[in-house]
Amino acid sequence: MYENMEMRAVFAQELGRLMEENENICCLDADLSKANGTIGLRKKFPERAFDVGIAEQNMASVAAGLASYGFIPFIGSFTAFASRRICDQITISIAYAKSNVKIVGSDPGIGAELNGGTHMSFEDMGVLRSIPGMVLFEPADAMQLAKALPQIVAYNGPVYMRMFRKIAPPVFTEDYVFDLMKADLLREGADVSIFASGIMVTQALAAADQLEQRGISAEVINLHTWKPLDSDAVLQSIRKTKCAVTCENHNITGGLFGAVSEVAAGAYPVPIEAIGIRDHFGEVGKMDFLKEKYHLTAEDIVAAAVKAVGQKSILKIS
Repeated sequence: MYENMEMRAVFAQELGRLMEENENICCLDADLSKANGTIGLRKKFPERAFDVGIAEQNMASVAAGLASYGFIPFIGSFTAFASRRICDQITISIAYAKSNVKIVGSDPGIGAELNGGTHMSFEDMGVLRSIPGMVLFEPADAMQLAKALPQIVAYNGPVYMRMFRKIAPPVFTEDYVFDLMKADLLREGADVSIFASGIMVTQALAAADQLEQRGISAEVINLHTWKPLDSDAVLQSIRKTKCAVTCENHNITGGLFGAVSEVAAGAYPVPIEAIGIRDHFGEVGKMDFLKEKYHLTAEDIVAAAVKAVGQKSILKIS
């Protein structure tokens, strides 16, 4: 259905469909409507789609004001500008005020590619995860993105979505049933749990195939919503496998590794290895180069899983 469609095109198409159904939904851009694919909405909905210019803080504040009048505003920019640049506005005008604003950060992590270090945000989810009342979501592919948007609209409260802009390898089929608050069990396994999100989901599935050839049974779970985390899914899996690997296109400090580790530490401590950015800024490069540089490949996940299984044996966790 969304074959060969960029994520930004799917987002604009599905948001436009929802805007047709619900006249309270509006869209605000900060001079990046072409880059984020939403420029067509300005022509279709001239009274509900706006460009505020290069003024992201103002965009967030305008959105909070619109929400106070019953509108459901979607605001969008590159991930770096949709999180750290407007962190205070998100904290006070949106989260503290319980404003029903939906924030879309595009080009997360290495997805920024040639835009380089200033635009390559490895900390957006960590920054916003510390703010009370935020829901943080990252789709793995176009189908999940399309299935998620109606639930994001229906949820009454602030939501942040980090969205890969380009074509994402397919993970889900049209019959996929999405739940914003529930993780997806993609593959059952017995020896190690692999928790992944966004572009790392396909890497995790590829790693599971390689691990199977080594005689290691890997369970793969898509943790698409980082907050509130599906703690039940995490604990159910690690109680079975007794070790885990987290995979994120994000800094492991404050990110998915932190979220999963917090759940495990409080209820069922097990060895957990992390695949992700390790306290490093971004740089210019293409995806394949950046995956290798930051150790985000399927082979890196395999090595981490083998290490986690080995630690489990040493610690004799039962």
